[in-house]
Formats: sequence, structure tokens, C-alpha cells
Amino acid sequence: MGFARTCSVALVGVEGVVVEVQADLEPGVAAFTLVGLPDKSLSESRDRVRASVVNSGAEWPQKKLTVGLSPASVPKSGSGFDLAVAAAVLGAAERIDPRSIADLVLIGELGLDGRVRPVRGILPAVLAAADAGYHQVVVPEQTAGEAALVPGVSVLGVRTLRQLIAVLADEPVPDEDPAEQGRPDAMLAGLLVPGAGIGTGLAPDPGEGPDLADVAGQHTARRALEIAAAGGHHLLLTGPPGAGKTMLAERLPGILPPLTRQESLEVTAVHSVAGILPPGEPLVRRAPYCAPHHSATMQSLVGGGNGIPRPGAVSLAHRGVLFLDEAPEFSTKSLDALRQPLESGHVVIARTAGVVRLPARFLLALAANPCPCGRHTLHGAGCECPPSVIRRYQARLSGPLLDRVDLRVEAEPVTRGDLLGQGGRGEPTTAVADRVREARARATARLTGTPWTLNSEIPGHELRTRYLAAPGALAHAERDIERGLLTARGVDRVLRVAWTIADLAGHDRPGHDDIAHALELRTGITRGVPLTTGDRP
Repeated sequence: MGFARTCSVALVGVEGVVVEVQADLEPGVAAFTLVGLPDKSLSESRDRVRASVVNSGAEWPQKKLTVGLSPASVPKSGSGFDLAVAAAVLGAAERIDPRSIADLVLIGELGLDGRVRPVRGILPAVLAAADAGYHQVVVPEQTAGEAALVPGVSVLGVRTLRQLIAVLADEPVPDEDPAEQGRPDAMLAGLLVPGAGIGTGLAPDPGEGPDLADVAGQHTARRALEIAAAGGHHLLLTGPPGAGKTMLAERLPGILPPLTRQESLEVTAVHSVAGILPPGEPLVRRAPYCAPHHSATMQSLVGGGNGIPRPGAVSLAHRGVLFLDEAPEFSTKSLDALRQPLESGHVVIARTAGVVRLPARFLLALAANPCPCGRHTLHGAGCECPPSVIRRYQARLSGPLLDRVDLRVEAEPVTRGDLLGQGGRGEPTTAVADRVREARARATARLTGTPWTLNSEIPGHELRTRYLAAPGALAHAERDIERGLLTARGVDRVLRVAWTIADLAGHDRPGHDDIAHALELRTGITRGVPLTTGDRP
């Protein structure tokens, strides 16, 4: 009788659980049994592993073979267990020393010819192994760079099972020729899932993407865009078609600061599980940008699907921007489903296969027309929408959702002077991005020692007791509460925006003008506060 064990990782959402893979050989009729709650793709690993072992020059044991995956109560899915199963079988057959694989974590799919194919979710899997105390992992060669992002873990990248056997048996490692130059590498096919991105992209490098200087006019909207990026505040842009709402939103990721190391790991883990990690770029350093079509279902927005839920648009936009163009055209249920992640920064999805907690701390940007035809606010434009239709259209953005949006700005129709450049070009993206970084640096220094990094994350109680505005600065806000224009949540959000405006202006704390400007951006009521940015007309 032979016995060997090794380890692999089962992913549940973007969180991993270390799974012990045990192989037991006993005398009897040759058979291969796999137990431990495997799904269909994992059950098929029996045929893949057998063919891979034989084609790698090793002898398949002609005995009764049982492979168990523990803990048995955790659902296991995918083909990433193939490499661990093969190593456990070879250890039980004494082709390799069972002690050499006992504390090893192996992740990878096996081809019938013995090649080790990459799988999705390598980074969160290695993170889970490191958290569990494991220090050595074996992964496919193509994903070794992604696994090496985890500190304190020794990574071995292998191209074939034959190479792994040679390393573990202390034999000469054979040279395995990679894909021929100029030919596509079929081994990378499993890393990218067509259609899984839901309009996801990454913010371009400074100077390479769309520039804010291309936007004609819209000085108030540009100012709101800067405040949103500096403090992480959600933004609603309303106005007629052609005013530049989409252009503004598409340029929002470009003024966001680069991701920190921890944020990069979080974003990379989500993108790796979703199968949209850019080839050759194991670490995502720029803010993601996700812009789903208005026909997107609730499951595609918040996550879901058959079996174990997969990340949705809110998770793919984690630490970046989620842009909903033509927001009233989205279903009401889909929009209201955003309320939980907007408050908590994560989404919890419960399905029969399990409960998954996915990160979802994003900056929401909404764009909406004033009515179905879009001409309601234009004088003499001939809007024929009945008042009841206009009310129903605008009511698709529910009050509870709008209450979580800090900045509400109306994009005015572009004038001839702005369009022809007679009023001068607006500031470029690089200039605005520099001010955003400086404002965030001030907020970070002020929030040192707290669990928050952005003004939008500060709880209301802390704003009213610890981070106080200047004396008398809240007079306008107090009157708006009495008039019913502001809710308690609205006051907290006004204070957060005011702190961001103060950071952009270099103030020690929000003053009367900062509070008035924040109120104007939330309620739309002009309070006579002049613009203080380079976009001033």
C-alpha cells in the first residue's frame, strides 16, 4: 500500500481555501476514484492526469487508486487541481519521494501530452497559501510572474510534468522548447475569457489616453470631476445629448492616482479570477474602468452566475470607476442593487453553491438625459415628452440611490465659442491629475492612523465630532435640513465633499465657501460661490 499527500487551493470568489490532496494505492482491480465534492471539470481530471503521467514517461500504477480532496465539505471546481493530483499519485507510487511534496502547493492544469497549462486565479490562490503558512508553490511557467507578487513565497514555474518530476526526484531537468517564435501560444487560451470583461479596461498612462483638454466648455462639470477623483465621491452628470457627459466620464480614470501596492494586489486578484488580466502584465497598477451597457442584468452588475458566483461589474471596477451611461435605461432592480456596495465597499452574493464576498469599492459615475428624447432642458428644442413620461423617466433613479451620490451636476449645452475654442482650451489631464494627487496626499496625512484613506470613507460620526468644519460654516446645511432638502446621510456627504474641496484649495479645514460649494454640487441650488480652479471661464 502506498500513500502520499500534497496541497492545492480551491477558490471561492476571490478567496482561497487550501485543499489537501491525498492519494492512496491498495491491491485490487485497477480503478481511479476521485472524492471530495468535485465538479464536472474536476472529475474529468482523472483522464487528463492518467494520460499526462503516461505521456511524461512515468508508469501508471495498476492498483486501486483513491484520491481524496480535503476538506470534503468545500466545493471544488476547475482544472487547477490536476498538477497536485498527479504529484500525489506519483508520490504514492514512489516515483517521487512523498516527503518532497508534503508541504508543497501545486496549481495547474495538465494537458494530455504532459504540458502544464495556466489557470485563472493564481494570485488569490497563492495569497491563500501564504496566509495558511505555506512557503513553496509550483505553478505553470506562464503565471510564475503573477505568483511571485506574493512576498515570502518561493515560486517554481514549470512547463511540463516531466520537468516537475525531474526537479522533485533530483534528476537532470529536461529542456522543454517553448512555443515557436511568431506562433500563438495555445497555453494562454485559458487565461482570458471572452466576454467576461463587461466593458472593462485600464486607465491609460498619462499622456496616452483621452485628454480632458478635448472637452469643450463644461467648467462646472470638470470641477466636479476633479473633486470626485480627489475624494472618491460618486458623480451624476445630467444634460442633453452631445453635451459631453460620456467624454467627461471616460476621462475620469486618467486623473486618478496610480494604485498602491495593496490596491494593485486586490485589483489583480479580481481580474485574474475573472479572466481579464492583461497578458504580460501580472500586476495591475492603474485604476480599472468598467462601462457596462444599459441592457446588463443585475447578475452581471453585482456578480452571480451558475454554481459559485463570479465577479460582476462592481467588482471588476474595484478601486476604479464604474460608469453607467444612460443610467435611467438600466432596470430599477439593477440600479438599486448597487446600494449595498456603495455603502460597504463589498458585495455579498448568496447562492445554493455557497456565499461569496467580493470586493466592490468603486467610484460610481452616472450619466442621464433629462427625458427620453433628451431635449427637455433645451429652450425651443421641441421636446414632446408629456410631463408624466418625464417624471417616470427621472424616477428610475430612485431616491435612496441618488442619496448616495455626492455630486450632481448638470452639463450645459456646448456654446459655439466653447466648441470653436474661442474661450481657450481647458486644462489637460496631467495638470488636473497633479492637483488630485496633492489633495489625496493631504487627506492621507490627515487620516494617518485611521482605517480610512479617502474623505468619502470617513463615517458621519467622525465628521461631526473629530473632523470639524470652521465655526458657522454649516449654517446653509442646517437650513437645508429644516427645509427637507437634505437627509442625515446627505449632510455627512456634504461634509465629505467640503473636506475634499478644502484639500484641493489647501485649506486646513472646510470654511463657509467650501460648505456652500459642496451644497451647490449636491442640491443644484446656486449659492454664489465662484470657481477656484484653472477651468474658470
